[in-house]
Amino acid sequence: MNAQPMPNSLQAATSEIRGPVPFLSLEGKRALVTSGTRGAGAATVELFRQLGATVLTSARTNPGILPDDMFVAADLTTVEGCRSLASTVSERLGDVDIVIHMLGGSSAPAGGFAALTDETWRQELDLNLMPAVRLDRELVPAMVERRQGVVVHVSSIQRRFPLPESTTGYAAAKAALATYSKSLSKEVAPHGVRVVGISPGWIETEASVELAQRLAAERGADVEEGKRMIMASLGGIPIGRPSTPQEVASLIAFVVSDHAGSITGTEITIDGGTVPTV
Repeated sequence: MNAQPMPNSLQAATSEIRGPVPFLSLEGKRALVTSGTRGAGAATVELFRQLGATVLTSARTNPGILPDDMFVAADLTTVEGCRSLASTVSERLGDVDIVIHMLGGSSAPAGGFAALTDETWRQELDLNLMPAVRLDRELVPAMVERRQGVVVHVSSIQRRFPLPESTTGYAAAKAALATYSKSLSKEVAPHGVRVVGISPGWIETEASVELAQRLAAERGADVEEGKRMIMASLGGIPIGRPSTPQEVASLIAFVVSDHAGSITGTEITIDGGTVPTV
């Protein structure tokens, strides 16, 4: 017997009971987010949880804001740390559906290229390139075998216009990450695995606000003046402010969702218009 159409009044009532269908859901997804205890990493972990994903994150130490079952202590600048994290991910999650490589940063001294020793170069690469290379080598083969998965490499707009005084090593490492990401995407896309780069500009994290405060203190100014100084050093941000961690997290969440099923092998910039070229 053919089912009768549901009356409009009943449809409306049923819709009211169930509530609106969310645009974005990561329900049932298993995700690893590296460096997820601060800034955009922490915002991504929290948003993924809200969207229904099971999330693990890592850092060298747990600042106490995450439950133990969500956190793995690991030094990802080492081969051993990456292997240990990959092993723990497999133990706790089984297969992983999403890997977000958020880890990055720089402790290189100012002074231009001449100030960068071999050790400094090694540190920049071990922090900004090799964790992604090593973890992908451990985790992506299972994605390929299952013919599903998404990998996000978080790069930086610095790779496109480095600041010679202070970010040469960091920018070069992020440029290498972007090239590696593109190559990996071409290899695994035929097997159902997507690889996407995210390239943030200045994000207003705790660390960047602390930098603004230090710059302002040196000039006897307030923190807003410190922020303007940072924006000026980047050549300006057309929207007049840095991105927020939540905005970066929202972009990442969309990219890994089913709505972005044909987005792979590319890098998406989120910088308020900072990059001055096409």
